[in-house]
Amino acid sequence: MHKKHKHLKNEVQLRSIVNSEDRSEENRIRNVYRHPVETLMFFGVEPNMKVVEVSPGGGWYTEILGPYLRKEGELYLSVFSENSDRSYAPKLLEKIKTLTSDKERFGKVNFTTLDTPKFIEDVAPDSSVDRVLVFRNIHSWMGDEKLKEVLAKFYKALKPGGVLGIVQHRANTNYRQDSKAKKGYVREDYVIDRVLEAGFEFVAKSEVNANYNDQANYKDGVWTLPPSLRLKEKDRSKYLAIGESDRMTLKFKKPIQ
Repeated sequence: MHKKHKHLKNEVQLRSIVNSEDRSEENRIRNVYRHPVETLMFFGVEPNMKVVEVSPGGGWYTEILGPYLRKEGELYLSVFSENSDRSYAPKLLEKIKTLTSDKERFGKVNFTTLDTPKFIEDVAPDSSVDRVLVFRNIHSWMGDEKLKEVLAKFYKALKPGGVLGIVQHRANTNYRQDSKAKKGYVREDYVIDRVLEAGFEFVAKSEVNANYNDQANYKDGVWTLPPSLRLKEKDRSKYLAIGESDRMTLKFKKPIQ
């Protein structure tokens, strides 16, 4: 198939899944902030690939990736440990297992464990996957002082030439980066430097998930904004008007030796 036609076919397929009523209205409403079609196309995710989604949470991206990869590809989900110290882990683990138990929608899904700081296992067999995708998790690994170890696992799992795609809450360029990213925001240059140190090559960045209305300077961090709205009713309309966080979207690759 001609490359342009293949690209268009993949985009049409993704758009159909993203807007499908198989997804909850609550999740579909967030498409406007998370731009899943454009993001996955930027990362070059194709339906015949082996893909790792790291820390899928409640499965927002999983319910797009699963159906997309079901026939020709393979999905790995790197999830919380059953022995996790995080109070919210059991609920999210149960949610993702229940979601993916629908074999008609998801086919076979492989589960691995990545739950810093204690449980850092291989996210997939060595040099076996085409893509590793990370959605808004860099700050968590920084908080646990395990970012270097986690990036090494991604490098190990990817095939030579495979892509690491990162979406992360973006701090202002004049922000003094704290090593634990306590407010959830991270400077873009900081993320790029850490990933390059892990042996990856920088490929490109996109502004598809940018939100220039986000000042990224809230006392209670990124969780002030939707969907968390940590302050509940206080200035709720103001934060809803801002929308979800400003996010960097970065593409790296494992060098071909």
